[in-house]
Amino acid sequence: MFKTKIKQIKDNKVYSRPAVGAAILLMGFSLLMLSIGLAISVGAAKIDFLTVWNSILNYDPGREADRIIVSLRLPRELGAAVVGAAFAVSGAIMQGMTRNPLADPGLLGLNAGASLALACVFAFGTGANYVTVMIISFIGAGIGAGLVFGLGSMSRGGLSPIRITLAGAAVSALLSSLGEGIALYFKLSQDLAFWTAGGVSGTNWTQLKIIVPVVIIGIVVAVMFSRQLTILSFGEEVARGLGQRTLVTKAVLMTVVLILAGAAVSLVGAIAFVGLMVPHIVRFLVGTDYRWIIPCSAIFGSVLMVLADTLGRTVNAPYETPVGAIVAMVGVPFFLYLARRGGRKLS
Repeated sequence: MFKTKIKQIKDNKVYSRPAVGAAILLMGFSLLMLSIGLAISVGAAKIDFLTVWNSILNYDPGREADRIIVSLRLPRELGAAVVGAAFAVSGAIMQGMTRNPLADPGLLGLNAGASLALACVFAFGTGANYVTVMIISFIGAGIGAGLVFGLGSMSRGGLSPIRITLAGAAVSALLSSLGEGIALYFKLSQDLAFWTAGGVSGTNWTQLKIIVPVVIIGIVVAVMFSRQLTILSFGEEVARGLGQRTLVTKAVLMTVVLILAGAAVSLVGAIAFVGLMVPHIVRFLVGTDYRWIIPCSAIFGSVLMVLADTLGRTVNAPYETPVGAIVAMVGVPFFLYLARRGGRKLS
């Protein structure tokens, strides 16, 4: 098996569908543009597509529709798209690194760690700006991930998909409880409700100017290391047999995951299952080559978050349903389906 996998990689016979991948990227980008246009159009004030297009190209602050579109709805939907891409790419990286089909930033302690860090910022920080909040989120995500992988590797058998998942569930529960305890003690429940439920309402251009470059850099680095990730997804022994410096690759990719997950949580809160579902769907379409999985996951993660936010705003109008709840309605059955398969390998 070991020699067969090495021969497949050397002969470039990794299960890849480049033509399908290119078509999916093009279709996914078109679907993303359509989804954003639809999301901006619907709401308390319904606006047609032509008005949306004219407002973006010829913004006039004197027109009410232009102010609604450019100041409120456009940054909100762009934020949803960026966050969806960040969660999906970080999930794809984690699944490839750990060869765990249940890997997801929300299920492996990263989101809970970032949320606990945010609770500490609100409790002990006074007037913290968004850059500080983002940095603290990175640190919290790193602590959560460290605890999960540390607990998961303590047993004699080392890391396994089931051990990582169980450790992630335990650590997530612990960190979430600590965050809620801090919120209750310092009477911050109302302030943290937004991050706990998950949502993109209130996203503004100032936040986007900070988070968009960070997420883009993270995705670009992930694409640059996508070939190494493909090899690593066949197993660490195979990667070493091909001369890959697995420690360096893992360190870079884990840093990317912390950056993407931390940035996403700092903007919208702890939303799970995006990073779980999207990579599986993309892998089914384009194969096991992460040179296609990473960019396609970014596009489809964006589409999923934009559509979920649109549904959350319209399903019970004029009230909003949290995006996290909308995603979880699909994500929980998907998680149970994967668990029922018995943690089947990804390659």
